Amino acid sequence: MGEPFAERDYLYWLCQIPPLGAVTIQALLDRYQTSEAVYHIEGSRLAEERLISRKAAECFDRMKPLLGKTAAELAGLPLRGIRFVTILDQEYPERLKHIYGKPVGLYVKGRVPDDSRPSAAIIGARAASDYGIQIARMLGASLSRAGVQIISGMALGADGAGHEGALMEEGDTYAVLGSGVDVCYPRTHLNMYLEIPVRGGLISEFPLGSGALKAHFPMRNRLISGLSDVIIVVEAREKSGSLITAELALEQGREVMAVPGMVTSELSRGCNQLIRQGAGIVTSPDDILEYFQIKQEKMLRLPKKNENALAKKEKIVYSCLDLQPRFIDQVVEESGLPLGECMTILLELELKGYVMQPTGHYYVKKI
Repeated sequence: MGEPFAERDYLYWLCQIPPLGAVTIQALLDRYQTSEAVYHIEGSRLAEERLISRKAAECFDRMKPLLGKTAAELAGLPLRGIRFVTILDQEYPERLKHIYGKPVGLYVKGRVPDDSRPSAAIIGARAASDYGIQIARMLGASLSRAGVQIISGMALGADGAGHEGALMEEGDTYAVLGSGVDVCYPRTHLNMYLEIPVRGGLISEFPLGSGALKAHFPMRNRLISGLSDVIIVVEAREKSGSLITAELALEQGREVMAVPGMVTSELSRGCNQLIRQGAGIVTSPDDILEYFQIKQEKMLRLPKKNENALAKKEKIVYSCLDLQPRFIDQVVEESGLPLGECMTILLELELKGYVMQPTGHYYVKKI
């Protein structure tokens, strides 16, 4: 080959072989001690020892001539704002070192979570309700103000809202991706994808250029829970990725908490199920901060001083609303005010930031 290669080069090459997952790579390293030693073994021998499958062995041997190319890619990562953080590096997250199936290498844009600071994962349904979005965003903001690092998967719905809340408070937030770290998924979160590395980091175990494949997300979920001290499920259906993450979290010895919801809501069934099984109940950020032994004023309730600042009729209309959307006719009936006046007051409340309109003529209190 001519040019010398370092252990990092061999490890990076090993992580590029598609059929080899984290558990298999770790088994190879346990058997042969170094990535360089693994590289020099014939694929057929690895298959004979039942360390990898025959198909993986063929791919393993086909990849050998590409060592120079993968080493050059590794050397060029800094120019792309990407780092390859390995299990051999001091920077590698301590929390991940103790989970089953830990990746031997992580692709990182920005930073990895600080081991010395508390971290919480905020996860939930992609098709979260307006209520769920508000709760996730509020939790992300409140916990960030208390110095908690926010971990999630940058997905649509509750995950993205948790990141948004943290970014609103200029808090540290980290997104674990189900694609390569150089691939923004979903595309609608491009601004978030660009902003997160400034405040925290984007993290992936998948090679550069990897698409957001369905099979990647359960693998990604174990890293979300692994990087967190507590996992907060905001909304989840009975069978969902969020519940898989919660199960992984329990296996990893992490605390699981859930936001309770209406028994009639499909999106609340997963959370209510977790609570029934013993998960902690989240009714305000204090429930989580208590776990971290951080004292903070409860923030789920709207401050009384804000309500007192409203005019008399504004208070009447405001009192007719809650955290579930209500149709304008219900507000008119309960307030006793004419339709036109009611709509004018709702518009004023919306402009002042007390109320939001998730869909036409439905109104909800803004947290």
